[in-house]
Amino acid sequence: MRVRSFPGGVGFQVRLTPKGGRDAVEGWAESSDGSVHLKARVRAAPENGKANTALIALLADTLDVPKSAVKIASGTTGRLKRIEIAGNGAALTARLEGLGKAS
Repeated sequence: MRVRSFPGGVGFQVRLTPKGGRDAVEGWAESSDGSVHLKARVRAAPENGKANTALIALLADTLDVPKSAVKIASGTTGRLKRIEIAGNGAALTARLEGLGKAS
């Protein structure tokens, strides 16, 4: 399952590529272990939390939610991060599922 709903929001995995040349959500991809994650890239470097801040802004903009609703629940220092977004679970799941497959 890509997106996990919980009371008051949703959670999912993101694989972040910092210093990726542009800020973009590239869609859903499957890891070699079979887990599914959303691929994202940001221009910011992974220093002093800049890439994480850019990821939060990117997801908030992409999903039309306030930045304060987006939280990195785990993985702040790694590429694979667990994201939680507060809000209407059904609407957020529909938006996230609509992002399609990564190319």
